[in-house]
Amino acid sequence: MNSLSQTSVSAVETPLISKPWFVYLVRAANGSLYCGISDDPVRRFATHQRGKGARFFLSSPAVALVYTEACRDRSEALRQERLIKKLRKSAKECLVANYQSD
Repeated sequence: MNSLSQTSVSAVETPLISKPWFVYLVRAANGSLYCGISDDPVRRFATHQRGKGARFFLSSPAVALVYTEACRDRSEALRQERLIKKLRKSAKECLVANYQSD
């Protein structure tokens, strides 16, 4: 009985570590930028390159993953995505330029 209660306590004391989520920007062949979220942006970019995952890339294929930003969880990634989508293209290009220079 004692080992069972110790096991239960150990499970409670161990904090749950959530998998990070990312907000990302992909450049399309026509120069436009697509913003999205994923728990694996490289895999998601590969999906976009195959023309899957977003209708956005049906008219102009995905050519480069140009920006990623790690977020604490999915909710934070969604909030950050909304903020980035509200930016003008020039501001998004600044994000990309600063990311690539790091």
